[in-house]
Amino acid sequence: MKILLAIDGSDFSKVAIDELATLPFPAGTEVCILNVFENPMLAAPGALPLGGTLGNYYEETVSSAKKSAEDLVNEASKSLRDKNDVLSITTAVVEGLPKSAILEKTEAFDTDLIIVGSQGHGAFSRFLLGSVSQSLATHADCSVMIVRKRGSKEKNNY
Repeated sequence: MKILLAIDGSDFSKVAIDELATLPFPAGTEVCILNVFENPMLAAPGALPLGGTLGNYYEETVSSAKKSAEDLVNEASKSLRDKNDVLSITTAVVEGLPKSAILEKTEAFDTDLIIVGSQGHGAFSRFLLGSVSQSLATHADCSVMIVRKRGSKEKNNY
C-alpha cells in the first residue's frame, strides 16, 4: 500500500501524523511525507526588501521557505519512525499550490490513500476560503482520510 501524508506544519498535520502512526498497516507499507511550500514572493506580491531592489532577496526567500519545508518533513519522518517501525518512509518537498501539487504527487507516487489534517472550517468558511482537504476529497482518484483534531467538531451554521 502507498500512502501520501500531506503536511503543512499545523497542529492539524501533527494530529494526522499521530493518527497514521497508530493505524495497523502491514510491514513494507510505503509512506511519502509531502510538504508543498508556496513561493513567498507570490504569496506577498510587492514585498521588496528595503531599498526596493531584489538582488539575492528572491533566491534567499525561496531557499529559506524550502529549508523550512525540508525541516518539517524530516521532523515528521522522525516522529513517524519513532512511533511505527513497519512503515517505509520517504519525504518530498515541492514548490507550488498545495491543492494541485498534492494531486500531482498522488498520481506520480501511485497513491492508494492520502492522509491530511482538517482545518476544521465550517461550511461557510470552506465556501469563502477553499480547503485543501475538501479539494482532495473531491478530486483525488484514490481514498482520502481527513483527520480531525479531537474536540474540534465544527459547528453547523446552516
